[in-house]
Amino acid sequence: MMESQRIWVAGASGLVGGAISRRLELESGLAVLTPSRSEVDLFDREGVHRFLAENRPDTVILAAAKVGGIGANMAEPVAFLTENLAIQDNVMRAAVEHGVSTIMFLGSSCIYPRECPQPMREEYYMTGALEPTNESYAVAKIAGMRLAQALHQEMGVRVLLPLPCNVYGPGDHFDPANSHVLSALVMKFENARRNGDTSVTMWGSGSARREFIHCDDLADACLFLLRLDKDLGLINVGTGTDQSIAELATLVAEHVGYEGTKEWDHTKPDGMPRKVLDVSRLTAEGWIAQTKLEDGIDSVIAEYRSKFPE
Repeated sequence: MMESQRIWVAGASGLVGGAISRRLELESGLAVLTPSRSEVDLFDREGVHRFLAENRPDTVILAAAKVGGIGANMAEPVAFLTENLAIQDNVMRAAVEHGVSTIMFLGSSCIYPRECPQPMREEYYMTGALEPTNESYAVAKIAGMRLAQALHQEMGVRVLLPLPCNVYGPGDHFDPANSHVLSALVMKFENARRNGDTSVTMWGSGSARREFIHCDDLADACLFLLRLDKDLGLINVGTGTDQSIAELATLVAEHVGYEGTKEWDHTKPDGMPRKVLDVSRLTAEGWIAQTKLEDGIDSVIAEYRSKFPE
């Protein structure tokens, strides 16, 4: 199904898009298009059309998005809504106009209700109110999924809608506001170790539970779905296991070598109490995540130390 295809990974400079690009480039016969923002600005509708007209990809993988932690989501709800809506609308509608046959839109487990039964099954989508701390981001993702479904319904384009849990791994930002939680913790504990700090303070209570998937595993799942000759609709992608943020912090601190104390700022929100995906549908198709969390943490620590040596 994928031989001799041209695949545009929109957002190839990001954590997820970069991992997908690396994975696709291992496949023979594929032309993987990974333009920088200077080559095609996803906010520029005409520029997106020009890129598609000149390069004629068969498949578009939309991994580009404005992302960030709880603090960033709460501080910039307008940007998290409008920027993501603009990217999604520009890329997907133009893709169909230029003859793209397959669109993969990366969703998020944030689309599930705050009080969702756990583990979260695909049929729980749109059954309750969203988590307020990232509602704008979640609404934008929901709108993107609906747009993809509408394009399939009206135009016949093949649509793939993976819903990953929290993603981590090489290629993330190391920034408390814009990085994913695991990368932010690596930065916090590594800097505390270097500085000889006796304590590290983190947001919330540490009781919230999250599931994590390494970006390389997510990329492998995306390739698996592209090759699968069936329509799965919304499909959860994760490990099916979770841990509390406090447990994650302890793991990161141990792997970094930080021996101080961990403090929690209870005035800050935890976000959704628990998010763990039911991955039984994807498992039944034959795909299972391979990266152990401890090994993945080590890869993020190694990247941080490489980028920011002592």
